[in-house]
Amino acid sequence: MRKFFTSILCCFLFFSFIYAQQFPVPVFHHEITGDYSYVKADELGNIFALTAGGQLKKFNSNFDSIGVYNDVKRLGIVNHIAFGNALRTILYFKQYRNIIVLDRLMHVVNKIDLKKHSLFQVEALAPSYDNKIWIFDEQESKLKKLSEEGSVLFETADLRIVFSEAISPSIVIDNGGFVYLYDPLKGLYIFDYYGGYKKKISLLGCKDIQPLGKNIIGISSDKVFVFTPGDVDIKEMKIPIGLAKAKQLSFMADGCIALYDDRIVSYKWTK
Repeated sequence: MRKFFTSILCCFLFFSFIYAQQFPVPVFHHEITGDYSYVKADELGNIFALTAGGQLKKFNSNFDSIGVYNDVKRLGIVNHIAFGNALRTILYFKQYRNIIVLDRLMHVVNKIDLKKHSLFQVEALAPSYDNKIWIFDEQESKLKKLSEEGSVLFETADLRIVFSEAISPSIVIDNGGFVYLYDPLKGLYIFDYYGGYKKKISLLGCKDIQPLGKNIIGISSDKVFVFTPGDVDIKEMKIPIGLAKAKQLSFMADGCIALYDDRIVSYKWTK
């Protein structure tokens, strides 16, 4: 309970900086050295790091090991790593169209072969709030929800007809009652859980977007953008030079994780 209220307080602290258009001061917390190609943190502070050798490691906020998944390279290159909650991690291997679901200790609990369900052009996916999986089927230009077995439970209309153009989302996010499709060249498309199109946000050129609370964080090479449902404007802040040098950033309520050439560093926000 104490950790929950601390997280709420830190989240409030971070967004107070956002509304002031000022980046919070990052303070060094922990680091781990090694050759890593990818890092991402969930909202509980768990850190997921992919090594150059093909191991996916899970750490707590102090970089103590929680679990390791060793079979990444057996299925090719992992293209997406997504978290629905602290109990599930989803890996997507585009080369073979396979989805792997891991438990909190990084053990395999499910595998979905999309080819068996005639899904051949899936570029992005995300876990849903009800432990199903959202995918974007580029072949049919539809947002679809899959069961744990991989069958289609729900799909939107052809979005090429809805938008009068094709979109190519690289990221799907289920957050705060909405599903977000992000195309870096065209923007952020927002849908409700029934597939109803809500609006488009002109958030362009971000190399990554991620949820934080009910907000969506967009990260470019030198700026952070924050979209809050219900707000008219997108807030933005300049990333400090030290963090801007990172190959990848991942935000949490109380800090961020930065991937550098030879290490991963965690920072906390100054209170």
